[in-house]
Amino acid sequence: MKTPIRVAVTGAAGQIGYSLLFRIASGAMFGPDQPVILQLIEAPIEKALKALEGVAMELDDCAFPLLKGIIQTADASIGFKDANWCLLVGAKPRGPGMERADLLKDNGKIFIGQGQIIDAVAAADARIAVVGNPANTNCMIAASQAKRLPAERFTAMVRLDQNRAQSQLAKKAGVDLTAVQDIFIYGNHSPTMFPAFAHATIGGQPATKVINDDTWLQGPFCETVGKRGAAIIAARGASSAASAANALVDHVRSLVTPGAIHSVAVKSQGLYGFDANVWAGMPVRTTTAGSYEVITGYAMDAFAQSKIAATNKELVEERAFVADMIA
Repeated sequence: MKTPIRVAVTGAAGQIGYSLLFRIASGAMFGPDQPVILQLIEAPIEKALKALEGVAMELDDCAFPLLKGIIQTADASIGFKDANWCLLVGAKPRGPGMERADLLKDNGKIFIGQGQIIDAVAAADARIAVVGNPANTNCMIAASQAKRLPAERFTAMVRLDQNRAQSQLAKKAGVDLTAVQDIFIYGNHSPTMFPAFAHATIGGQPATKVINDDTWLQGPFCETVGKRGAAIIAARGASSAASAANALVDHVRSLVTPGAIHSVAVKSQGLYGFDANVWAGMPVRTTTAGSYEVITGYAMDAFAQSKIAATNKELVEERAFVADMIA
């Protein structure tokens, strides 16, 4: 049997965490032959820790053969100790009347601490995936605190946007979901993100030929993908926790599958016109388990360039809001 992977999860008793942990323990994230140890981190609040205790009891009751241990803690130094993967799910939600700048600063303080602790105590091969919003900038803040772990180990999730875009294209074309390939997300995990439909294929044909409707592609398609989270909240009165958890499973699974091509928010290095120091969604190819390379060969037309400029502007503004937090 393989050596267990240690997986640290913040916000483990929250809605996303509850949808996520059973998927990890069942083998959906790392494969059907990879044992795991779950290191579950919650806020030092009695109600949250009691809920975490209940989640751990349920995990025990599922009798997952791959689950080789559970750690429950409010101490991040314990939770991230020797972790091979750190899944940063927990973050302060945006409250009524709260400006995005306020949310950035409040969550920035959380991700400063987490970045420092992960760098100090996580495993030498640790990888970090950020889900808590604003995910791209939170990831940038955490990565800025690291002295031991390189910036490329820190990724933010835009896979939910990719999954949403794939589903919308399949519905519009009236085809099976698997017929849609190479739909990538550029930029921020926010309504400004850009689903690059001109790169996508449907049944092996360019998506723009199968869906010969520029008005829909440039308008309702992009808007639906960008605002899907708000639409779900309006419909069910709660956030899209299950689909976010599923996207995180996809995010990590693709990052540990050599040859996988998918969307990930990474340090841009100035590619595709992004500021060199922001974390932006881009197409990547997984090279070895946990490592990747950005695919750089896609040409951008004037519409794509305008959308990338808009999402880059937002990312640069977010970085400016938290400039004093970046080490």
